Amino acid sequence: MIGLGTLMRHVHELMDGAVADVYAEHGLPEYRPRFSPVVRTLVANGPMSIGDLAAAIGVTHSAASQTVIQMRRGDFVTLERGADARHRIVHLTGKARAALPLIEAEWAATEKAVAELDAELPVPLAELMTATLEALERRPFRARMGDIEL
Repeated sequence: MIGLGTLMRHVHELMDGAVADVYAEHGLPEYRPRFSPVVRTLVANGPMSIGDLAAAIGVTHSAASQTVIQMRRGDFVTLERGADARHRIVHLTGKARAALPLIEAEWAATEKAVAELDAELPVPLAELMTATLEALERRPFRARMGDIEL
């Protein structure tokens, strides 16, 4: 029997891997699908702190910081000190701006593929995932597990 965690990771790998393949096929093997929300947010809002970026894309500060570090290694963003030395401001590089047509084309193709997938599912995937997240925010999974007897 396949565990739920294994199923979730496998679905994510299949979808995320397909998107990563698009970038590799177009000469950007170092670009990761998780970079796109960051790029799109910075295009829409301009340079911003990691904390503001995290809030805008709906991830933790730690997750946003790790993604930004990976993006900096790939030369997709630069970091500059903010007015407060504790804040680092994220800026897109020319390399990221040059990749915008591909990023937007991939985003549109992904939305189309998700719509096609949703048509085959009993409930749209984003709807299911949102409902699951909301339920876990109301009552965490650990609380649902209860006491573990040995």
